[in-house]
Amino acid sequence: MKIYVMVDIEGISGVYCSEQVTPASGRFAEGRKYMTEDINACVAGLRDAGVDEIIVHDCHGGSYSLNWADVSPEADGYICGTIGDSRYVDIDDCDGLILLGYHAMAGTAGAVLEHTYSSKRIQNMYINDVLVGETAVDAAIAGEHGVPVIMVSGDDKLCAEAKRFLPDVVTAQVKKGLSTQGAVLLPPEKAHRLIHDKAMEAVKKLPLIKPYVIPAPITHKIELMERCQLPNAAGKPYMNVIDGRAYSVAADSVEEARMRSGG
Repeated sequence: MKIYVMVDIEGISGVYCSEQVTPASGRFAEGRKYMTEDINACVAGLRDAGVDEIIVHDCHGGSYSLNWADVSPEADGYICGTIGDSRYVDIDDCDGLILLGYHAMAGTAGAVLEHTYSSKRIQNMYINDVLVGETAVDAAIAGEHGVPVIMVSGDDKLCAEAKRFLPDVVTAQVKKGLSTQGAVLLPPEKAHRLIHDKAMEAVKKLPLIKPYVIPAPITHKIELMERCQLPNAAGKPYMNVIDGRAYSVAADSVEEARMRSGG
């Protein structure tokens, strides 16, 4: 069995404010440390559940958040840095996907560091007229490769959002969101034990979880925060500028739609 672990930072246990996730901040090292510890707890749980191969992918920002010297030797590989246009690397032969340290979609009340891909650019994102966040989109892309999301971790709002789209997914709630910049955190040992145990549970439940697939054709709409952020639609017959702050793209898959959207 091979499991792919996609890791963001805003939903990591111990993370509750922007300074912990921003590279220019003096507290970024703190966020990186917590992220690495959650990864190690997840990897340990997967190994204890009998998983043969584990791939971990840092997907936060430019993918340079891992403390490489401190990651678990029990994983088989760590994906970092620029990987091209694809969301995943060689995910087709994986049996399951874990979304570790994820956050709620932009605009979610009381959610820690809520946003959808870009906190500075994207106001709202839709797939076939349904408001979505990163969890649903990343699950749909994996689903197009035949891979189900078996577990997510993050705050209570993220876990509730995941259940709306992925009713069978295992959730690890490592904190309760109070605001964009505040949370009630579990103690480190409890958070790490929860992640470990939920990873084991997810592996046992994997045969019952199906990939999340959004039927084609796909219409992907993005509402922007500023007018100046609209892409140039010239020479792109698949792109439709709706108004001064919104546009959409047409595609045959969610993965293709994300590539075409440029954001």
